[in-house]
Amino acid sequence: MAPPGIRCSTLTFPGAAHYNGDERPSPHRLPMRKRPSSPRGQLVTLRHDSRILADNPLGDPHERDLPVWLPPGYRATGKRHYPVLFDLTGFTGAGPAHVGWKAFDENVPERLERLTATKHIGPMIVVFPDCFTSLGGNQYINSTAIGAYADYLTRELIPAVDREFATHADRDHRGCFGKSSGGYGAMLHGMRYARHWGAIANHSGDAYFDFVYRSEWPGVLTELTRFREPRRRQGSYELTQEQKGRTPGEDDGRVRRFLDSFFARKNPGGKDIMVVMMLCMAASYDPDPKAPNGFRLPFDLESGEFLPQRWRRWLNHDPVRLVGRYAKNLRTLRGIFIDCGWQDQYHIHFGSRQLSAGLTRHGIEHRYEEFPDNHSGIDYRMDESLPYLYRALR
Repeated sequence: MAPPGIRCSTLTFPGAAHYNGDERPSPHRLPMRKRPSSPRGQLVTLRHDSRILADNPLGDPHERDLPVWLPPGYRATGKRHYPVLFDLTGFTGAGPAHVGWKAFDENVPERLERLTATKHIGPMIVVFPDCFTSLGGNQYINSTAIGAYADYLTRELIPAVDREFATHADRDHRGCFGKSSGGYGAMLHGMRYARHWGAIANHSGDAYFDFVYRSEWPGVLTELTRFREPRRRQGSYELTQEQKGRTPGEDDGRVRRFLDSFFARKNPGGKDIMVVMMLCMAASYDPDPKAPNGFRLPFDLESGEFLPQRWRRWLNHDPVRLVGRYAKNLRTLRGIFIDCGWQDQYHIHFGSRQLSAGLTRHGIEHRYEEFPDNHSGIDYRMDESLPYLYRALR
């Protein structure tokens, strides 16, 4: 019987059709016909009503679907219990997207079924949290500007899954994995919340913020200029005059106007997504309830001047800089898997290399791999990480 706040329904697999524009079919496995021959698992969806997300600052839903994949032969009763993995999606993603149908490729449940049938992994439960927000996602950390998504995962979803299913309800049999923002989330949870997780896999997770984020801000500031008031006019320009009454690092109204426009659009473009992503990162790394919109910015909106005191708040969340602080926690993990394509268009491979080097310096065992690809359409790398995690947690 489902606990209070949980409604449970069994869905016929696979789920509704879904296409994520960030993904492309894997070049390593392109079946001409999608005719799964592996023993089928079962996809169950819980409806979870979150107390932690209630009254979140963005007004996002606190009642959310929670897809859970159960392996072939799963039994809710008996002596057998199963290890558990949580799949953390990237920016603009959510757990339900990973269980939807994909053309010429596998979704995650299909991949799990194939890996189980070929004995690359054994039976385990996989959970697909929905942590999407109005700002396009989050970094799986607590933020007063977005919501307490680290607490949502560790204090609500983990206990809910352990109550509902035949799990090994301890951290040594529980792990998380993800790509991009999801890989970052897995890495940060391995550092800060090691009491909940026994192993992690980080695919192309955000790291080395000076490379990954800082270089994107000039383009973001230029886009935000379109929402400046009064609007720019041709002619003379005096910066000190234009900056009167403006506080560096605070929104002078253009960020709010951009967001209002973004939310009203039916088809936002790539530049819009980049702007909202960087604003989401600011809301994640430098929240301030006293600031406009609940967060501060690392650059002056008018001059483009870099604000080191604000940037330090971002760097306090950079995995490259956190290894030493959380070395003790990381050493308790049963497995750490990190990989990245060496053609990553966001240059994350440089941060991944530094992260791996930092782990090595502190004597923390891990597996780091690179591969000839970029940031998009790399779900096929789960063929490496999922068996690794299963062996670490079994």
